[in-house]
Amino acid sequence: MATEAHGGEEGGLVFHPMDQFIVKPLFGGDTIEWYTITNATLWMGIAVLAIIGLMVLGTSRRATIPTRMQSIAELAYGFVYKMVEDVTGKDGVKFFPYVMTLFMFIVMANFLGLLPMSFTTTSHFAVTVVLALLVFLTVTIYGVAKHGTHFLGLFWVSSAPLPLRPVLAIIELISYFVRPVSHSIRLAGNVMAGHAVIKVFAGFAAIATISPVSVVAITAMYGLEVLVAFIQAYVFTILTCVYLKDALHPGH
Repeated sequence: MATEAHGGEEGGLVFHPMDQFIVKPLFGGDTIEWYTITNATLWMGIAVLAIIGLMVLGTSRRATIPTRMQSIAELAYGFVYKMVEDVTGKDGVKFFPYVMTLFMFIVMANFLGLLPMSFTTTSHFAVTVVLALLVFLTVTIYGVAKHGTHFLGLFWVSSAPLPLRPVLAIIELISYFVRPVSHSIRLAGNVMAGHAVIKVFAGFAAIATISPVSVVAITAMYGLEVLVAFIQAYVFTILTCVYLKDALHPGH
């Protein structure tokens, strides 16, 4: 992750922790069109290639005594499969390929974003909103296609007292349509905040008197961000499974 410190006009320390999130064209120019190859495009492509390398090439020669890549791939496969099965049930296993793809892309993009001079694609709402909307549309379309009007049972809390049910139905309806917002902001916000804090500490590292403290803080934050990279991918994935469960079993 690039960090720069510049002396201001009065000799002060000036750094911009949000500069690392700017999307820039790779081949010059300032205009970005839908077809422009940017740093975000590059690192999303690298994430996809890294997933293919791990899950396809890493398991192409399956051995009784697995290699490190095969072990990681098998652990990821088993971890996500058990998550889908435990949350959604046996009938939700058909969504495993989709959920596995989501998890691997997010966790790989998060980890790649921790590399020096890299770009964290999951820190952008444009990326996380698309992922969240795809989940929302998948759940809604499948739920309506499978259950028809019975899908509305998701919003009718039959276990509540009758006078409260209309009020709860309105609350459930609002919370349902807010899902893509909370789903996307949670991921992008946590990733962006951690990277910004690391750059702030890196900027202070240019001051000799507090440089040792900054280095310790950067090391601690970096270790925390490694953990956050996995946790946020897990949270996004398990929420996807919870939403899929609602599509499979909409009744309260």
